[in-house]
Amino acid sequence: MEDRSTRALALVCTLNASPAPSSSQYIAEQVMAQLARHDVPGKIVRIADHNVRPGVETDMGDGDAWPAIREDILAADILLISTPIWLGHPSSICQRVLERLDAELSETDGQGRPYVHGKVAAVAVVGNEDGAHKVSADVFQGLNDIGFSLAAQAVTYWVGEAVHGTDFQDLDETPESVTSTTEALAANAVHLARLLTDSPYPVAD
Repeated sequence: MEDRSTRALALVCTLNASPAPSSSQYIAEQVMAQLARHDVPGKIVRIADHNVRPGVETDMGDGDAWPAIREDILAADILLISTPIWLGHPSSICQRVLERLDAELSETDGQGRPYVHGKVAAVAVVGNEDGAHKVSADVFQGLNDIGFSLAAQAVTYWVGEAVHGTDFQDLDETPESVTSTTEALAANAVHLARLLTDSPYPVAD
């Protein structure tokens, strides 16, 4: 039976709007499929399809799409950030997502805790060059600063050879090493999310 208390949301930070193909979308779909195996339903949002304005507020005014996306974040127990590597860094859209999430530091519940406390974050990275560990570390640090928790092995990634033209979505099949890493990410994230639901963090004195 589906556990209605656990939900997931994936924010895909490809630079390309739909319907353009995207390896970041593809790996996010694989993570969500693994989460579904643990009875965790999910939703995928491709940020480039929405007018997410630059800034560090929860609402940057008329036409800003972030408030609706934020509602999805607050409704989820697990947040996946999926990003390509560009010039050794997360995409500019991924950086914008982190900047918008920065507003959560000042959005607190009645006990002074950020609303995202108790939520679990994970990262997926794709690219055709080295740098997945560096990119995940950058995103991890931002998410943890904001208040998200990280489970063990909270990243899955694929990188091809440097200066190589093959995209993750174009592989004949997903490498076993990626599949097993994605499985571990999903299992660990769900485990931690359910633990935190049953036993929330204490209020700081």
